[in-house]
Amino acid sequence: MKYKRILLKLSGEALMGNRQYGIDNERLKEYALEIKKVVDKGCEVAIVIGGGNIFRGLAGAAKGMDRVQGDYMGMLATVINGMALQGAMEDAGIYTRLQSAIEMDKVAEPFIKRKAVRHLEKGRVVIFGAGTGNPYFTTDTAATLRAIEIGADVILKGTRVDGIYDMDPEKNENAVKFNSLTFEEVFEKGLKVMDMTAFTLSHENKLPIIVFDMNKEGNLLKIVEGKEIGTLVNL
Repeated sequence: MKYKRILLKLSGEALMGNRQYGIDNERLKEYALEIKKVVDKGCEVAIVIGGGNIFRGLAGAAKGMDRVQGDYMGMLATVINGMALQGAMEDAGIYTRLQSAIEMDKVAEPFIKRKAVRHLEKGRVVIFGAGTGNPYFTTDTAATLRAIEIGADVILKGTRVDGIYDMDPEKNENAVKFNSLTFEEVFEKGLKVMDMTAFTLSHENKLPIIVFDMNKEGNLLKIVEGKEIGTLVNL
């Protein structure tokens, strides 16, 4: 196994499947089985999920809602998604813990770095909910921060496209895919990988990022085994 400990970043929209909003149970089951494959190989897995399928703070702010209030609502949405994924993974036989940056002890443990690492060492998947617990920070930033805190080897950003392109491949059939990039090349080309705070944090801490298609069966396991899937961003 190339990577012993990974941080998997999923968007909230990924959980919608073919729906317009909310959570698709079939997509949850698919993801749970993909994660189980790498857990069964001995890889330690932590997960951060967005909340855009339920509520997005920026969208609320654009319509006149207080930005801070909207961001907290978005954090709660990520906890709902975390609970849904936790249920699907436990149905698949994976021991799972949900930790929240906002205390809500009836549904999740508080985030404690040492406890999270201990769970990982015991083979449990840890889902980090509620972002960083602070407004104005995205779940991309939360994913990078948690990855650094737990000592992850890599951030795997699961998307619906198979890597990073020079333009949107869903809108332009002439888009060119990059197999690998340096952090400097991403800055120079103005490519969108993560928000700037998250990307800079990853760069400063020498934490590689792989952007890949999470919806293609077997991709997650292939990456953990060291196969070249998606786009690698490294020093």
